[in-house]
Amino acid sequence: MKAHDWYVENRPAFVARSLERAEERTFIDHLVRCEECTREVARLERDLAWLPMGVAPVAPAPGLPRRMASRILDRPSRWRYAIPYGLAAAMALLAIGLSVRGRAERASMESQLATRDQRLAALQDTLSIVQRAQQILQAKISMNGHDGGLVIFQEPVSHRWYVVVHGLPPAPTGNVYQFWFITTSGMVRSVEVRGDPERPAFMTLPMPPVAAPVMGAALTVEPVVNRSTEPRGPMLAHVTF
Repeated sequence: MKAHDWYVENRPAFVARSLERAEERTFIDHLVRCEECTREVARLERDLAWLPMGVAPVAPAPGLPRRMASRILDRPSRWRYAIPYGLAAAMALLAIGLSVRGRAERASMESQLATRDQRLAALQDTLSIVQRAQQILQAKISMNGHDGGLVIFQEPVSHRWYVVVHGLPPAPTGNVYQFWFITTSGMVRSVEVRGDPERPAFMTLPMPPVAAPVMGAALTVEPVVNRSTEPRGPMLAHVTF
C-alpha cells in the first residue's frame, strides 16, 4: 500500500468530519501539497452541499463518527455503487445529530406542556371560584403614592376566598403587608402579601379554623417582628359583608 493510498481512502471521512483530530491535521497538511486530493475533496463537498445541514452541531461519543463511517464504507462493493462514500458517512452523522436534537426538543416540549397544564389547572380553578362567587368585596388602597386595590371573591361551595391585591409597592423595610380575616369574635391573622406594583398578588384562602363566622377582611402594614394576634400597624384596607 502506497503512502498516498491512505489519503485517497480517507477523502470521504475527511469531508464527513469523521477523522480523529490528529488524522485531520495530517490530511489538511497533505492537501496543501496535493492537487489531486484537493480537487477530489472539493468535488465531494459539492456533492454533499444539498444535504439539509441545519441541525445544530452535537458532540458524539469519542470515536463514534469514525466507527459509523468505517461500518458504512466497509460494506460490500454493491453498496459503494449505490451510495457515495461521503454521502453515506454524512447521512450517518446527520442521523446522529437529528436523534440527539429530537430527544432534547422532546424533553423541552414535555416540560413546556407540563408547565402549561399546571397554569391551565390553576386558571380553571380560579375561574370556577369567580363564576361561583356569591359575593365580591372591593377596596381601594393607597400606599406611598401608589394606588392599588383589594378584591375578594367569596366562593360558597368550597368556602374559599380568591383574593387579589394589586398596585402595592414593596413593603417598607422591616415591615410586611398582612392579610386578616375579620370574624365576629375578632381578627384572625392569615397570610403575608407580597407588594409589587407591576404584578398583582393572587391568593386562594380557606376559611380560618375558628368557630366564629367570618364577616370581612383587612390589610395592614405590620413590623416583621410583630406576630401578635391583633393588628398593630396602619390599616390599608377594611371590607365587611
